[in-house]
Amino acid sequence: MAPAETSGASGFRLTAPAKLNLYLHVTGRRDDGYYRLDSLIVFTALGDVLEVAPAEDLSLAITGRFAAVLGDAADNLVMRAARLLSLEAGLPAHRGAAIRLEKRLPVAAGLGGGSADAAAALHGLCALWNVSPGDDDLARMAISLGADVPVCLSPRPAFVGGIGEILDPAPALPVLHVALVNPGVSLSTASVFANLEINPTERHGRFAEAPRDAAVLAGLLASRANDLDPPARRLCPAVVEVLSALGRQADCLLARMSGSGATCFGLFDSAAAAAAAARHIADRQPAWWAVSSPLIGDSDKVEISPIPAYM
Repeated sequence: MAPAETSGASGFRLTAPAKLNLYLHVTGRRDDGYYRLDSLIVFTALGDVLEVAPAEDLSLAITGRFAAVLGDAADNLVMRAARLLSLEAGLPAHRGAAIRLEKRLPVAAGLGGGSADAAAALHGLCALWNVSPGDDDLARMAISLGADVPVCLSPRPAFVGGIGEILDPAPALPVLHVALVNPGVSLSTASVFANLEINPTERHGRFAEAPRDAAVLAGLLASRANDLDPPARRLCPAVVEVLSALGRQADCLLARMSGSGATCFGLFDSAAAAAAAARHIADRQPAWWAVSSPLIGDSDKVEISPIPAYM
């Protein structure tokens, strides 16, 4: 993430982009109960928005379409990230921040929204408090907050292993656009994993060569899977409906569930096709959340933008 220019700034604004699992394989389970994964993660240009500004106390205000679903702000992952960074940086107890989170992404939806929010909070508060933990320290804090937080620290395509702490760069991916659809049902990640049947077999996983276009990438992904899809379908039959709706859209190259659901995505090679698919589904299912977005490429940066006045 690009460093912020702090001179004259009284606060900072960041986007916390949604993550998508283009494939997700569960490769085993450790003795401590954590699952080992192999996944290709990418990020959309769409995300929550986080603002941080100076204040005497540490506080979090949550706004936006999905704010009411989050409940107690004091226990939000953003606040946990803020308290952890303050402790790790050895800041005085009186160092505060006014944090505002605009919740644009559905909650418990397989998009890593809470993890992206926490990663954005770490970056934004480092800029606000003028602290510079090393990459290893940030990564250690991130994995202590959640398995998806490390990859969200630098939102670019990556292969993810271990429980989420092992990150390797993915080969260059073609320009991609997605239609994202959520049926308005929250799915607990813990419940999905509790209903998972691990069947470790030899199968395709990571690939080294850069796919030349979206169709080639879709072909590679078709021989891979999301292992959390079967338990999610059992717990939330609406996932089946969403995947069917996406698969019927013109020019959809692949329809798949992200993470533990219930959000699903359709891959498209043009912005127009992705937008048309999202509009078509929203017109027929107005209670569903249906949007389109480009994916963030490896060369894109999530900027920390100074804001000139107290929020």
